[in-house]
Amino acid sequence: MLRQFQSGATAQAESQYAGSTMAYHEFYQDDFRPRDHYLPMWEHIQSAGQQMLGAKAHEAHLTLHTEGVTFTVYSNQDEGIERVWPFDILPRIITADEWCIIEAGLKQRIRALNLFLKDLYHGQLILKDGVIPPELIYRGKDFRREIMDIDPPHDIYTHISGIDLIRDEDGRYLVLEDNLRTPSGVSYMIENRIVERRILPEFFARYRVRRVEHYPALLLQALRHLSPRGADSATIVVLTPGVYNSAYFEHTFLAKEMGVELAEGRDLVCENDKVYLKTTHGLRQVDVIYRRVDDDFLDPLVFRPESTLGVAGVIGAWRAGNVALVNAPGSGIADDKAVYGYVPDIIRYYLGEEPILPNVPTYQMTDPEDRAYVLDNLERMVVKAVAESGGYGMLMGPTSTPGQRADFARRIAENPRNYIAQPVVQISRHICYLDGELESRHLDLRPFVIYGKDIEVVPGGLTRVAMTKGSLVVNSSQGGGSKDTWVLAN
Repeated sequence: MLRQFQSGATAQAESQYAGSTMAYHEFYQDDFRPRDHYLPMWEHIQSAGQQMLGAKAHEAHLTLHTEGVTFTVYSNQDEGIERVWPFDILPRIITADEWCIIEAGLKQRIRALNLFLKDLYHGQLILKDGVIPPELIYRGKDFRREIMDIDPPHDIYTHISGIDLIRDEDGRYLVLEDNLRTPSGVSYMIENRIVERRILPEFFARYRVRRVEHYPALLLQALRHLSPRGADSATIVVLTPGVYNSAYFEHTFLAKEMGVELAEGRDLVCENDKVYLKTTHGLRQVDVIYRRVDDDFLDPLVFRPESTLGVAGVIGAWRAGNVALVNAPGSGIADDKAVYGYVPDIIRYYLGEEPILPNVPTYQMTDPEDRAYVLDNLERMVVKAVAESGGYGMLMGPTSTPGQRADFARRIAENPRNYIAQPVVQISRHICYLDGELESRHLDLRPFVIYGKDIEVVPGGLTRVAMTKGSLVVNSSQGGGSKDTWVLAN
């Protein structure tokens, strides 16, 4: 029989662990009783036993392997770069009341960030009014002067967003990071749900879980809404850098689910400020490009001239209003980690509202006082390079060595604009079934937001799990895993 999670030995170990980290636990309360919304699942786990969980975990891995659900890791090529997507079978459950707050906060944030981008590339009133230091924007590598005064369809810049959320020691949801350029992970959110439904239908029988599988339909509807020639006649392509990109599985998945073409830059050509897809029947005009190619490589006539991944002339076609680009080029300045600290002010400035979802406290290294404080307390800080993602370019102060801290102190002094710092937040934990045992691991949540005719927040998201005990790094590129995320209906 499965060992009782709140039994004496386990409870004592968990209590010591919780005491050292003070992390909020998603699954159980302070007295080690499961929270009310986890009771049906917990009762089934207790009655079915450890053998059932082991068999289900094995079945999940085989299913993901058979279906080719993989991701790419470049850090250890001796073991091969393709890995089966790491998946924990015990779902994370979010109540309807909690989700109402998350949904409202995300819609507010995306609405404000979209207005911010429109302003930055037109009147720049927020800079003139002194809400954000102009040099912070102009020195950002993702501020694209080349697209000034371009009007994207319906004035939408942030069509697809993945906003990273965490829960602090008190259980409050905080925004950790905004992903507005080419956010990834939605295919894994859907695959997690498909696998979970297949191997654990008895769990779903005990809950009313809102669906996430309709994401491709929502995305397709939003893309059609952007078409310059109208939604009914829209030709849409997913532009991929190619098979060697770490998110190529997702590119193929979304193109297939939406029933649109997957194209590389060489498959497209621009003529007379219009974009065409090369087909066996000749050229076919393209109306919407869901591009998974970074700005730098998108158009060699505007950005990097040596790029072969993009399409020469596509920015000219976008400027002329003959094609929609998703997400809009230049959106990256709004998810710059140095700009992140100003998002609450951005919300107040454009919407006249207080932020529903707060930020993690953030120190700006361009501020002399903030910088001095951080340099004196590096062992207590998380330092992030503003232009990096995936857990790269980051210093985890509590687990760092003196040499690493000295290295980051030098980097900060040489280029303060390139770094921010945040206090270590003991992000929430959840039980996971690992190697035949139930153990707690830290996790975060990336919900996905689609901005088309309206702003839609998919009820769920990608829950990323730090599979290493005690680690706060959840990125799959750094050894993290994932869970299915259930949002309960009222």
